[in-house]
Amino acid sequence: MIIDVRTREEFASGHIDGSKNIPIQEILDHVDEIKAIQEPIIFCCASGQRSGMATQYFKEQGVDCSNGGGWRELQSTNL
Repeated sequence: MIIDVRTREEFASGHIDGSKNIPIQEILDHVDEIKAIQEPIIFCCASGQRSGMATQYFKEQGVDCSNGGGWRELQSTNL
């Protein structure tokens, strides 16, 4: 599961097919939803900074997740 934490406008301008957009500003409103995901989560954003913040927070919550960095670079890894 890929969660893109960029703004809705950034996400609308391009994103990884099948990724879910939850802007970093709204991430705390979705804690229970994210914790309920039964597969590893990869957070991404534009550069890796915002996704790094989300990854750190959710790792502390016991969620199996990682920072995928920028969505363009992540997309090029052929997930």
